[in-house]
Amino acid sequence: MAVKNFEDLNVWKQARQLTQEVYRLTKTEKFLKDFGLRDQIRRAAISVMSNIAEGFERGGNQEFVQFLYVAKASCGEVRSQLYVALDQGYATTNDTEKLLQLFRRLSGMISNLITYLRESDMKGEKFVRSKPILR
Repeated sequence: MAVKNFEDLNVWKQARQLTQEVYRLTKTEKFLKDFGLRDQIRRAAISVMSNIAEGFERGGNQEFVQFLYVAKASCGEVRSQLYVALDQGYATTNDTEKLLQLFRRLSGMISNLITYLRESDMKGEKFVRSKPILR
């Protein structure tokens, strides 16, 4: 299947699903009272999917890869914050382990996409246009 939009990327779909899981977790009564951690972990999760989308829309592999590295770093940020949530009793061990595993998997998916883009001969939409667009 050809990827025409960032919404077609499995890595973006997974990031969206995990963002939903972070929101579900942070809606608990205990978590809601810690505004700082709640907002930060939500922002980090949103950053993953947003950077995948923004990088894709840049049109070239080099820029896309840069944004994917930011998305990967945000996966690490979410994982670190999950440990804080666990230590503070905002999340169960089961919920935390499940999300840690899923964010590690997503980080690996992002790494694989980075490798693919770096090795690919296709360099993005800006390099494909052979004819100027007439307006």
